[in-house]
Amino acid sequence: MRNKEDIKQILDHLQSTENRDLKFDEEAIFAAYEKNDDHQSLAIKILSIFGGIFASITFLGFLLIAGLYDSETGLIVFGIISIIGGVFVNKLYNKTIIDTVSISFYIIGFILLAMGLFKMEITENSVSLTFMLIAMVSLIIARSYILTFVSILIISGAILALIASNDKFDLAHIYTSSLAIILTFFFLKEAKIISINSAFSKLYNPIRIALVFSFLAGLIILNQTDFITVSHDYIWISSIFIILAILYLLTHLFQVLNITKAQHKVGIYALSIIILLPTVLSPAISGAILIILLSFLVNYKTSLVIGIAAFIYFISRYYYDLHFTLLTKSILLFSSGILFLGLYLLTHKKLTSNEKV
Repeated sequence: MRNKEDIKQILDHLQSTENRDLKFDEEAIFAAYEKNDDHQSLAIKILSIFGGIFASITFLGFLLIAGLYDSETGLIVFGIISIIGGVFVNKLYNKTIIDTVSISFYIIGFILLAMGLFKMEITENSVSLTFMLIAMVSLIIARSYILTFVSILIISGAILALIASNDKFDLAHIYTSSLAIILTFFFLKEAKIISINSAFSKLYNPIRIALVFSFLAGLIILNQTDFITVSHDYIWISSIFIILAILYLLTHLFQVLNITKAQHKVGIYALSIIILLPTVLSPAISGAILIILLSFLVNYKTSLVIGIAAFIYFISRYYYDLHFTLLTKSILLFSSGILFLGLYLLTHKKLTSNEKV
């Protein structure tokens, strides 16, 4: 939600859900929204995160040189203190430089806690579950952009760690399928989600972009068959859920593009299924297409760029995958090209006709 049109859409939704007439001071709402310091550019937030990571590595190196690594208790205690300090500093202050400091302590805390727990020979499953619990509690206490983003990534990483530590890589299909559904819901139901209460409104943006990265992590795991043992017998599970999400997304695109005739809708559905069927063998490609379409629908440029970059990467990986024949690869590449050309022609025609009207 970045402009007056988005705010207007939210207000219209609130108006439609009430039985009585509501009046809003839209200009005052927009002015208050612009004053919110939490909406700094994503580039600054990303730099803050990387700044926190590099600062964490430097400080962590100093602690290890000082001999903290020799004490399991010291690692755990200092890790817990760092996590708690990072969360509460982030909660008390809402400045970019403070965010960098708090994220540094937050990341240091998790690293030290992991080192201490592993030195005590705690199982990987227990460590992963502990990290998930701490990250969830952090989400409830501190509701800033960067800490929320990092906490979601930690939760997703802990889930993937549970899958890897138990050698259950086929569960990555369930992980990816679930995220495809959650991601679609988050993109399409923005108005309803952020209108629940102020907390949801503040956490929506960081959770959404973190879900995009978490979804991509699942797609990468499914795509890295050279290093990870993922059975191709179940590769269709993720693909089916992603394709169904794309088909559901088309119903919303019909409204945006003003496609109302039933025969046109049926034709587009049929053509989409035919084109997407070859991607059953490569859920990473259909997943990237889902991100692109979702980002296009809600005009989320950051995610759109990520989706396009992921699509190019997964296509190149698929081309060099030795598990499939050259004919299969050619069909998929041809189908993907037809899909994007069709989307371009359809959207260009509709948008041009709407401008004339």
